[in-house]
Amino acid sequence: MKKKIGNKEIELMEGDITKLDAEAIVNAAGPSLIMGGGVAGAILREGGQIIQEECNKIGPIDVGEAVITTAGRLKARYVIHAVGPRLGEGDEEKKLRMATLNSLKLADEHRLKSIAFPAISTGIFGFPKDRAARVMLSATIEYLRGKTGLERVIFCLHGKDTYEIFCNELKKLIS
Repeated sequence: MKKKIGNKEIELMEGDITKLDAEAIVNAAGPSLIMGGGVAGAILREGGQIIQEECNKIGPIDVGEAVITTAGRLKARYVIHAVGPRLGEGDEEKKLRMATLNSLKLADEHRLKSIAFPAISTGIFGFPKDRAARVMLSATIEYLRGKTGLERVIFCLHGKDTYEIFCNELKKLIS
């Protein structure tokens, strides 16, 4: 599914974020920036140990923050590591919004035209997918309506259910 925000585009797809040809992909990171399982583990396996080595020089970071590294062997040029909240820690929606916006800002600072997000915090962090879709998509739409060099924001989602939740939310937000 694709939707236009002015001359910019939001695209939703089901698939493997490590295979995307976006300039940057976002890693759903933990504060330590240790790349274990989930999205982070897949990025590490496909991109190589160099990504973890760069993270080791940066971390830890706070929830809601984002940092950038090179992307090793991935098609993407960069990996943006965004720390989303764990369900139950408090202020989760605000923290997820900040992780999304800080990722978008980093992409702009590096003059990137495209970025791809997973559904941050919805895996082992337990954040509900419908709330994540609302927070991440609304933050992205708002950001794209402002002054930005980004042309394309992709949400590369794992599983048909997550994809459908994000599609339904995007339809509500852009009607």
